[in-house]
Amino acid sequence: MNNMNREVLNNLSYGLFVLSARYNGKDNACIINVVSQVTEKPLQIVFAVNKQNLTHDMVLSSKLCNISVLAEHTPMKVIEHFGFQSGKDVDKFEHCQVEMRSGNGLLYIPKYTNAYLSARVVNTIDMDTHTLFLAEVDEMVKLSTDSSLTYAFYHKNIKPKPVVAAAENGGKTRWVCKVCGYVYEGDELPDDFVCPWCKHGKDDFEKIV
Repeated sequence: MNNMNREVLNNLSYGLFVLSARYNGKDNACIINVVSQVTEKPLQIVFAVNKQNLTHDMVLSSKLCNISVLAEHTPMKVIEHFGFQSGKDVDKFEHCQVEMRSGNGLLYIPKYTNAYLSARVVNTIDMDTHTLFLAEVDEMVKLSTDSSLTYAFYHKNIKPKPVVAAAENGGKTRWVCKVCGYVYEGDELPDDFVCPWCKHGKDDFEKIV
C-alpha cells in the first residue's frame, strides 16, 4: 500500500517561529516550525531543530534560547533572512535596526512578532535529522495582539508560488521546493538532494517543465 501523500503534512497545525541563541559571544537565530507546550507545572515546552542549523549547536551547548512568535504580517524577507541562510556564513543580526534582549541576555525579534518566550533546556532527544528539546520557560512577554503566523497561512499567503518559477524558467526543467520555494535546475533531482534553504529532501520538490 502506497498511501503516502506528503501534502497531508501541510494540514497539521504548525506555527513559524524564530529561535535565537547566544554562545561564546555570538548571537544567531533560525526559523523553526515545531513548538508546543507539554506541561503546566513546571511550565515546559518542546521544540525541534534541524541539526544542520548553527542555532541547533548553540542551544545544545548553552542550554538557553528565546522563541519569537511570528505574526501573520511577517514578510517573506524575514523568513528568508532567518531561515534561508546560515549563521556560519553571515551575522544575522548585523543590520538589525533594533536589538532587544530578554532577561537571559539573549536577543529576541521585536518586529513582526506578537510574543516571545525565554527557556532553559532540561532534556534532549536525538531524532536523527533533528533534536527534540524539552525546555522550562522562565519568561513570557506579549508584544501585540496580532494573529500568529501558521504554516498553512505561510504556504497560502507568503511563500512564493511555484507557478512564478514556471513562468520564468525559459522552457528548462526545474524542481521547486514546496516548502520554501527554492528552485533547482536540472533534468533530474538527485535522490539525496537536500534543500539548501529549508533542509527538506527530494520528496518535497515539485517538477516543473
